[in-house]
Amino acid sequence: MLHLRSSVGSRRPPDSLRRWFTFWRRSIQARVVASTLILSAGVVSVVGWFLLQQTRDGLLEHRVDAVVAEANDETAEARDLLEAAPGIDSDPFGQQRSLAGTLIQRGETRGYSVVLVGPTRPGSRIADGGANRTRGLDTTSVPPALEEHFDAESSTAWTYTTIRRTGTDGTVSERPGIAVGSQVQLPSDAASYTLYYLFPLDEQEETLALVTRALLTAGGLLLVLVAGMTWLVTRQVVTPIRLARQVAERLAAGQLQERLKVSGEDDLARLATSFNQMASNLQRQIRQLEELSRVQRRFVSDVSHELRTPLTTVRMASDMLHDARDGFDPATARAAELLQTELDRFETLLADLLEISRFDAGAAVLELDDVNLVDVARRIVDVTRPLADQRHVQVVVRAPDQACLAEADVRRVERIVRNLVTNAIDHAALDGPDAGIVIHVAGDEHAAAIAVRDHGVGLAPGEASMVFNRFWRADPARARTSGGTGLGLSIALEDTHLHGGWLQAWGRPGEGAQFRLTLPRRAGGVLRHSPLPLVPGDVAEQVS
Repeated sequence: MLHLRSSVGSRRPPDSLRRWFTFWRRSIQARVVASTLILSAGVVSVVGWFLLQQTRDGLLEHRVDAVVAEANDETAEARDLLEAAPGIDSDPFGQQRSLAGTLIQRGETRGYSVVLVGPTRPGSRIADGGANRTRGLDTTSVPPALEEHFDAESSTAWTYTTIRRTGTDGTVSERPGIAVGSQVQLPSDAASYTLYYLFPLDEQEETLALVTRALLTAGGLLLVLVAGMTWLVTRQVVTPIRLARQVAERLAAGQLQERLKVSGEDDLARLATSFNQMASNLQRQIRQLEELSRVQRRFVSDVSHELRTPLTTVRMASDMLHDARDGFDPATARAAELLQTELDRFETLLADLLEISRFDAGAAVLELDDVNLVDVARRIVDVTRPLADQRHVQVVVRAPDQACLAEADVRRVERIVRNLVTNAIDHAALDGPDAGIVIHVAGDEHAAAIAVRDHGVGLAPGEASMVFNRFWRADPARARTSGGTGLGLSIALEDTHLHGGWLQAWGRPGEGAQFRLTLPRRAGGVLRHSPLPLVPGDVAEQVS
């Protein structure tokens, strides 16, 4: 188990990452700036790519026109040189070498390379040998497609290529270029020879790199500028919203005098004015409700106290009549008994009203001690035995042998359990194998619980959440055997909340009900589960 916890903990993201995610979820300003940056980056990328393509195409088109024109001029000069050669010269090899030397020397001074190959025949290639070329130039720099173009006599043609050169140290360099081909005819043998001019694109590459750097720099600066502008613009909108959130949080915390500062006449200023008006109206209504609640609590408390004096007098008279009822006629004796019973109920009602007024006023406090819930359950069974015997209901405690301790107020816990048990007796089945009440007690490391199970009429759907309301009854026509006031479960719920515990109800028509009290082992502890199930085990087995 320890190894499992450590491995699960190791998969958690770092604190810095969690803080960043929290900031991202909570900051609309950050999301707006990020969205604007992403969209702007996309637009800048598309525009930059389009500009680069246009610039590249323009540079290459201009360069192609220039090199083709230059190649044509060189070829024309080569033809002039050949025409000026003596007609008696019958050495094709010498004439070819002389022409190649002149063109290669001129190409080295002007920055291009030359390959002279021939005589040209269908299927002949530079790789077959006999080519005159610029020193260090790899003849594979001439594309095969361009060679195929000149298998027969043809006009000037060009294509893009990769120029490969071998340095004096044996290193091979590659750079992009343009290959232009044209043909000349040697007078010595009247055969066609092919001239290949290879022009590098170094200047165009440098220009394109310069344009790329300029676009990247401009794009980066533009994105920073857009981010700053977006941050400032959203800040003007988000800052009033944040102030409104802070004021709303303080209002929710009870600081009803908080208001927004109004400046200007724009939409945000009008929103702040409306917010302040709403806060003022809420403050006024809350004050009125608080005053009304205070008056009601004071009224209940005053009435309860004022009724005690006349009730004491009536109680004395009732006791005298009740003690002397044997000398009365049957009707008067019965009236004295009813008077005594109703006075008992009236006194209980007054005590409950006083207790409710203490809860409403926030004056209820706990007297904490270590309480054994097993002993509490057994004491309550003893106290309610006369009522259970009257109803012919058996109450059974099912608890562990060891003590089940919780830090609680024993008086209030006993009152909670007593209310639950008397309520169960009122609604228990009167005959059959289910004519009984079971009190379950259990505990674990963090919590202790008592569950009271009866097999009576049960609760209809939705009544489990209403059963703790003041003066609420599932069946208004049903008489109370215990003479309850309708406040018992409400007081039990308030006592439970005072302990930081849970008081929950389950019921189903015809299958009875179960009430579960769960208390933390230590005062102030937080409950996460209960040692006892809310749905009884027998019902769960039937459902499954």
